[in-house]
Amino acid sequence: MLAKCHSGAVYGVDAQTVEIEVCASDGAPQFTMVGLPDQAVKEAKDRVSTAIGNSGFKKIESNITVNLAPADVRKEGPLYDLPIAVTLLAATNKVKAPELSDYALAGELALSGDVRRVRGILPIVLEMRRIGKRGILVPEENAAEASVVEGIDVYPVRSLREAVDFLSGALPLDPVRTDLAACVAANRDTGDDFADVKGQDGAKRAIEVAVAGGHNILMVGSPGAGKTMLARRIPSILPPLTPEEALEVTRIHSVAGVLKARESFVVRRPFRAPHHTVSDAGLLGGGTHPVPGEVSLAHRGVLFLDEFPEFRRNVLEVMRQPLEDGHVAISRVSAACDFPSRFMLVAAMNPCPCGYSDDPKHACRCTQRQIAAYRAKISGPLLDRIDIQIALPPVPFREIVDLPAGESSAAIRARVVAAREIQKKRFAGERGIHCNAEIPARDLPRFCRLDAAAQEEMRLMLAQLDLSARAYDRVLKVARTIADLAGSPNVTAEHVGEASTFRELDRTYWD
Repeated sequence: MLAKCHSGAVYGVDAQTVEIEVCASDGAPQFTMVGLPDQAVKEAKDRVSTAIGNSGFKKIESNITVNLAPADVRKEGPLYDLPIAVTLLAATNKVKAPELSDYALAGELALSGDVRRVRGILPIVLEMRRIGKRGILVPEENAAEASVVEGIDVYPVRSLREAVDFLSGALPLDPVRTDLAACVAANRDTGDDFADVKGQDGAKRAIEVAVAGGHNILMVGSPGAGKTMLARRIPSILPPLTPEEALEVTRIHSVAGVLKARESFVVRRPFRAPHHTVSDAGLLGGGTHPVPGEVSLAHRGVLFLDEFPEFRRNVLEVMRQPLEDGHVAISRVSAACDFPSRFMLVAAMNPCPCGYSDDPKHACRCTQRQIAAYRAKISGPLLDRIDIQIALPPVPFREIVDLPAGESSAAIRARVVAAREIQKKRFAGERGIHCNAEIPARDLPRFCRLDAAAQEEMRLMLAQLDLSARAYDRVLKVARTIADLAGSPNVTAEHVGEASTFRELDRTYWD
């Protein structure tokens, strides 16, 4: 007898429909699986047969052939255990499942018959909704993650027996529903607050501008200046995720397998801080079967690279494409996949190898050659893609003790959100543009018009800093953001002047 059901194969951040066909015929008992399965899928025959026996079903003694279609798409992981087991029971008449064609299944089986959590469940649910499935049976631990998708019923199951009883009509189950918008609204507090930061008003202003426009920022300062402390408080002033963005980010984290059982979906903008020993594949993504890297896990959030020059040169250079294009294209012999990677880069570094070349109270032990070599680890093309570059002077101990608490994150976030709302209206109907940092060069004259005084200010800045054409564009975008924070529809000379101060390192550090 032949029985069928559906599941999905994850590649990149998307899923493709997989049809599981099981044919049971007379003959010597054997189990054959075809359809380009990997080793984990091939081992399903042992897990499935043992789980069926431990779930109270009679031993299957038939000639079994399992086909995973389409045959030219590689099937990976243990998520096919549950659909294979249920379809096998239906093909051998061990159970009657008249509604099997209406449902999709995904889940790993333990030898006891319990259903275990799998990764990549969110894109599979989205694909099953696309092909018109009525519902999907998923592991109980994946239910919260899967239930954020509207338009398809999600049923959590704890065991093979529970799944079979539901499909045969013997056990009623209620579908799980999760209001993603409500979860995002209830989880905006990140804990850290800019009120804890004393001094560094210039750096806080630069960070506010960077967040308001989605600009990349580099902070240079001696040890103890507060670079890391400032960076880790950036999530507290980021605009909240929209439900659509939360779903987009959760899909990436689901495929990467970094979601936790108690945190089944992403409700706050990601903050990723990889160590400087990370490989280019770890940062960009890749592998034999590509998985998202740090730049994609930081999508719609922040990628913080501390000790910026300590990252290997080839690792830093691979970021140029995602910084410019907002996505990572990875090609393999079998297929190519595309990972979204629109993130805000926050980088921090010392001014020299010992860290004290700009510190008035500590003597620098580095030679000019060492300092030049250290700073040269950051290439010019990469620096051009960092909109804001600022120096952080050390804060005297007396100021730390005597200064009052700084402005709260809530107050800063209110201005950031107001500026983002202006940008949202400005770019309504513009495909692929969400904030000022994403304005294509060809559209700058349309969105960043300068009056005569602002043009003169820009001309003087170019003469002083000798910027590249790309750096000029980025100063213009930063000026547009400063104008938005001020509520000004036009970019004035004052806005250009402040934007130019955020490129002072072009002259003082990289010459």
